[in-house]
Amino acid sequence: QVQPVESGGGLVQAGGSLRLSCAASGGTFSWYVVGWFRQATGKEREFVAGISRSGAGTYYADSVKGRFTISGDSAKNTVYLQMNTLKPEDTGVYYCAAAETLFPPRSWSQYPYWGQGTQVTVSS
Repeated sequence: QVQPVESGGGLVQAGGSLRLSCAASGGTFSWYVVGWFRQATGKEREFVAGISRSGAGTYYADSVKGRFTISGDSAKNTVYLQMNTLKPEDTGVYYCAAAETLFPPRSWSQYPYWGQGTQVTVSS
């Protein structure tokens, strides 16, 4: 089974950019859809973006549409989340998750495989 491993979080000023990476450890993302979720302190984990197995289908939360881009590199077995024009409300722990479904679910409970998370902090 695949184990997602995130990297790339950090501290950035509002308006800045970060790129998160999610590498597949112990397997390949070829048979999985991948989703990015985030959780702010005291709030529920929420869907940010998802990508289909082929990479042809990408899906976004309304709050990040036009600012974030999810993409995959099959050769590197890695999924990326490019985050531009960051806002303080984007602050939280970002998680990468994988599921063996046809399309990336927006509900975190449908993902069985999770990374450890990476902190993103956007200062105003």
